[in-house]
Amino acid sequence: MLIIPVKEGENIDRALKRFKRKFDRTKTMKQLRNRKQYTKPSVEKRAQKIKASYVQRLKTEEEVG
Repeated sequence: MLIIPVKEGENIDRALKRFKRKFDRTKTMKQLRNRKQYTKPSVEKRAQKIKASYVQRLKTEEEVG
């Protein structure tokens, strides 16, 4: 459960923006979408390897140039 304290005199739009940011950081929607359908463990591992190689490539490019 997310609790966003609204300060005295604070604009409701600003509090709503804080709520949305906090909600995105909890990755709740991502979990719900993943639970909708089953993915095989091999497919998940393959996706993790692809992501790891991509991140590694970005880091090496940053170091080189």
